[in-house]
Amino acid sequence: MVNVATEYISVGGNRHPGAADWDVHSGVLAYGADNNVALWAPEDKSNQGVFALLVGHRDKVSAVRFLTSPETKSSLLLTGSVDHTIRVWKPHATSGYTFACELAGHTGSVNAIAVGKASNIVASGGADGTVRIWRLSIENDSVSGQLLQTITMKPRFFPLALALLPLDTQDPKKPMVLAVGGTTNHVHIFATQDTTEVGGFSWVAKLSGHEAWVRSLAFKENTSQSQNDYLLASASQDKYVRLWRIRRGEAEPVVSTDPDDIMLAGDKPTLSNKAHTFNASGAIYSVTFEALLLGHEDWIYTANWNPNADKTQLLSASADNSLTIWEPDATTGVWVTIERMGEISAQKGSTTATGSTGGFWIGLWSPDGEQVVSLGRTGSWRAWEHDQEADFWQQKLGITGHVRSVNDIQWDSRGSYLLSTSSDQTSRLYAQWLRDGSSSWHEFSRPQIHGYDLNCLDSLGPAKFVSGADEKLLRVFNEPKQIAQLLEKLCAISPPADDELPETANIPVLGLSNKAAGEDMTVMDDQAMGNQGNNESEAAPPVLLPMHQPPLEDYLSRHTLWPEYEKLYGHGFEISAVAVSHDRSLIATACKASSIDHAVIRLYDTKDWHEIKPSLAAHSLTITALSFSETDEYLLSVGRDRQFAVFKRDHAEPSTFSLLTSNPKAHSRMILDAAWAPVSPIFATAGRDKSVKLWQMKSDTFECVSTISLSTPVTSLSFYPLKPQEKQQDVFYLAAGEETGQISIHRISASTLESQELVTLDKAISPSKAITQLAWRPLGTDEKADAGEGPRLLAAASEDSAVRIYKVIEL
Repeated sequence: MVNVATEYISVGGNRHPGAADWDVHSGVLAYGADNNVALWAPEDKSNQGVFALLVGHRDKVSAVRFLTSPETKSSLLLTGSVDHTIRVWKPHATSGYTFACELAGHTGSVNAIAVGKASNIVASGGADGTVRIWRLSIENDSVSGQLLQTITMKPRFFPLALALLPLDTQDPKKPMVLAVGGTTNHVHIFATQDTTEVGGFSWVAKLSGHEAWVRSLAFKENTSQSQNDYLLASASQDKYVRLWRIRRGEAEPVVSTDPDDIMLAGDKPTLSNKAHTFNASGAIYSVTFEALLLGHEDWIYTANWNPNADKTQLLSASADNSLTIWEPDATTGVWVTIERMGEISAQKGSTTATGSTGGFWIGLWSPDGEQVVSLGRTGSWRAWEHDQEADFWQQKLGITGHVRSVNDIQWDSRGSYLLSTSSDQTSRLYAQWLRDGSSSWHEFSRPQIHGYDLNCLDSLGPAKFVSGADEKLLRVFNEPKQIAQLLEKLCAISPPADDELPETANIPVLGLSNKAAGEDMTVMDDQAMGNQGNNESEAAPPVLLPMHQPPLEDYLSRHTLWPEYEKLYGHGFEISAVAVSHDRSLIATACKASSIDHAVIRLYDTKDWHEIKPSLAAHSLTITALSFSETDEYLLSVGRDRQFAVFKRDHAEPSTFSLLTSNPKAHSRMILDAAWAPVSPIFATAGRDKSVKLWQMKSDTFECVSTISLSTPVTSLSFYPLKPQEKQQDVFYLAAGEETGQISIHRISASTLESQELVTLDKAISPSKAITQLAWRPLGTDEKADAGEGPRLLAAASEDSAVRIYKVIEL
């Protein structure tokens, strides 16, 4: 029996202000991660990060809310998406949550979801210009939803923020107030009326004052002044938060007690606070403007109240890179900033690596109000914890991840760490943090932050890698000394013997090349720069990384770059594939092509980085994958032209290859990946024709011996590496990834190449989009796994922006 469990998930959050919520009961934080929902327990001391991804939405998740069911007292999870639907998830013992029902009706993206305390009424706002009111029914563990009312926004605007407030939970009529904000400068108030109408919300007031779109709304129930007082916070792109007070009864007029108070025009005060009075299920309520919170320098995306009922505190997250906690002064009642976290906007730059973080999109409180988290532009979550003794907010370990399609992953040659590269223009390094008998995976470095989408990479040994992007050239990177020391201390990864490691790397504001610290950061000489030349070219002194834990996002995004060692030129279009020989002496690359002239393989010698001429020609369209055989005797290429080509190494001249054989019709549709088996000379090819073909060498050609048929196009292959003694056995193992995200593992007989499917991963733990790369961890890192006793690790990259590592037991 083969068991597969998820060891690690790395995925960034969607940059949408409503796409995350923190559950007050379970302590789980759910956030939108591409078209999945990631579950994370920030208060978990083991720092395991994301423990599950909920798969089901067909497009990006844009709204996430937890609802406490009045019947079961447990939390339901509601998620809205660009696919126009809302999915309801109920708690599940093993996976966290499982799908319960779908609320369909919106004809545009769902931008916001609001839930009321101790109520099963839900409001949702969409890009179709409507707000819809739903009632959830929970009976015998089944959940169903009913549409009660559709409110069309007039004048027409898109709702971006909603807040729902039950005014009196004891009242059988349960009067409720709904606040709606969006692509207009006003906050619209709706209230339930004393009627038998289903839903029953009608427009009662328009709150004016903001000068730009309203991005976030939040109600605070039962403020300290009175049981019937409520506060509404509205955050806007005009850089201000406005507070509004809702109280039962008519608003008391502000009458001056000073007889000498000067009246202009003789009859009324110049400054008046307009009170909006409305009826909610037979009771009179009023709304008045309470306070204006000034301090942010850019758009404000979210505003949330501290869930601790004893504290009246508001947390705001802004595009100015700061999180701010506001509180009314105990004596004057004036709202003041009591804490500001994040970054002061003094250091600006063109990339993340030089200081541009792009602001915070989400700010959330923990259930006890003693922690806050925020989501930044890089998709990473930062966390702060309140130290009560020192009265100080201390930053702690958060989680990180890619925010766009992960295009390639590779283990380093020893299997000690994993590299990934993505269309979000970053490359990342993950390793296992070992401590006190426990371990967890984390991102330890961000070697490359680029200006082009990154397509492929491969390891050049323990401390070097090469990557290709949409920029026609390849870049080689060296590990800096600080990262080597960090990995040695926290992950027990021995540093390379080479003592010539650079200290650290910097990136010029107007450049793409990571420079080793101390190198001249400018291209122009001092005379061309004038008197400022020396100042401009001086690199900032290296920042020392804390060595007691994995780097926080502040360091990752700025101080963990790897210096660039070499550039490899020659291709005319975007790089599509790269492969490094097992002896690390050769790099083979290919680029996107629509003609024979560009569909060539270029070889580079890693001793002096020169290109080995002539280029290897065989294909007429883009080469999708390159692979060296285990002994480096053969180089295999496959492409969109449906053919494979095998090149043989010249024994007399090891740097030259010549075409051995090719098959112009290997598959009936384009070939997407290929890999050499650990028992040579056998290789597998994967095609859009939904098949994996196994080829064996017979005389000087390769023949298809067996075919594995799968249900959808096959996008990635990876053979499990075998130890020398295992090669005498008759079996080896192949993992195949498909366009739908399905992953299967097959046992193959070495003598007949007949295959048997061992396991197909459960849909709940599989990626939701196409697999871009699979990679088994190389031998040599885990003694138990090498002995065949412990779990083997399989890494998977996919278009849903997640990197997953699976633990495969009893292969």
